[in-house]
Amino acid sequence: MATYRAVIQKDGEWWIGWVEEIPGVNSQGATREELLENLQSVLSEALEMNRADAVAAMNGTFEEASLQA
Repeated sequence: MATYRAVIQKDGEWWIGWVEEIPGVNSQGATREELLENLQSVLSEALEMNRADAVAAMNGTFEEASLQA
C-alpha cells in the first residue's frame, strides 16, 4: 500500500487540506480528524476512478507493473 502526504492547516473555523501527489484531492472538515477522514475517503475514490479509467483505456491483454518513487 502506498503512502501519500497531505498538507493541512486550520483556516478560521475549518481545517483544509490537499493530498500533494494527486491533483484534485482536497477537502475540509470541522476538526483535524474529520479533515483527515475526508481526505482518506476522497483519495480512495480518486485512486479507484483513476485505476478504472486506466484499465478501460487498455485494449486486449495488459499487465500491471509496480513503481516506486
